[in-house]
Amino acid sequence: MTTHPVSPNTVLANALHRAEDILTPRILATPPERIVLVVGTQINGAPHIGTSLVQSLAFAMAARLRGRFALPAEVHFGALDNSPYDLATDPATGHRYQRAYAQALGQQALRDLVSALYEPLFTELSRRLGIPYRITTYSQQQASEHFRRTWLRLLPRIDAARWWLAPSTGIPHVRVPCPHLGCGWAEKHAERTQARLTGTETATTSAVCLHHGPYEVTITPTSGAYLDLATLYRNFVKELALVGPQRGTLHVMVKGGDWVFGSHLVDEAHQAVGLTRAQLPTRLFCPQVVTDTGAKLSKSLIREGRAPLPTGAAEWMLDTRKWPGTTTQYSDQLLAMTDTLLSDPRHFFRSYSAAEIGRMMTAPVPRSVPAP
Repeated sequence: MTTHPVSPNTVLANALHRAEDILTPRILATPPERIVLVVGTQINGAPHIGTSLVQSLAFAMAARLRGRFALPAEVHFGALDNSPYDLATDPATGHRYQRAYAQALGQQALRDLVSALYEPLFTELSRRLGIPYRITTYSQQQASEHFRRTWLRLLPRIDAARWWLAPSTGIPHVRVPCPHLGCGWAEKHAERTQARLTGTETATTSAVCLHHGPYEVTITPTSGAYLDLATLYRNFVKELALVGPQRGTLHVMVKGGDWVFGSHLVDEAHQAVGLTRAQLPTRLFCPQVVTDTGAKLSKSLIREGRAPLPTGAAEWMLDTRKWPGTTTQYSDQLLAMTDTLLSDPRHFFRSYSAAEIGRMMTAPVPRSVPAP
């Protein structure tokens, strides 16, 4: 029985010979000196199969691009430690609040978490494919001078993009946690959070804490409060920071297939603040793992009892630590599967049921994937 899926033709697949051809126009338009594939993951518990699939495809695609274009390639992993850790509602006002992993756990605990849950697989994928990688937490990213300068330069023009970033309210969420020692709570939907420039390189944000009432914090390029931006807004600023002069580096945003719809809004926001079509970020959307109903496989919904474990799925697909084998064996199976998905554009640009992914992941590995 073959491990290869039976995939239908599509308009996109019919236009390509290889999956990586989707990136060829951008590479040829402005030939880079190196390629960096950027993949981010919410650090909100153990990774599931969808996370591992996107991460392994980032490494595999980097290896293919290196071979195809004779360019150095690497993977940058963004550990999003601004995921909600605690949620609460103010009984007096009804406003929702959250405390993120970064504030709840602290930096050392977060480093230990990333090291335990992600680094073993990354190290194995890097060793097998000869692709270097780097890990950066969102805490580190938002504290960087380049990211903050990008946000500060954007602030006077945010009105032009705000309805793209928040179509229902027009309020792109900026969360700046309460600075009181040991607090760290922030208004989840930012209804009463305001950010304004108070100098050429200084912004002041005002908000209301669940426990300590009104507060103000200052943000500069090199100092200030934790700058927590909601998902579309965060990607908008991150991508804007990467599309400028990067000394010959092409950054490719690697995302799951569920990001296709949201990225349309982010692209419109980019154009609203002045980017041209040629300056829009380069993205690669990976296959999505779905349930029997066609919905994205969600470990949260299943664990909360709001959705059943799909037919043919196993517990390790929700928590990869439960894989019945070693990390080396897990990476072997992932690389064999990514080799299959990348063997034909029809296999790459589509979704897969959890049962089909489980079938391919547990099939005998047809061959090893040697380092170059």
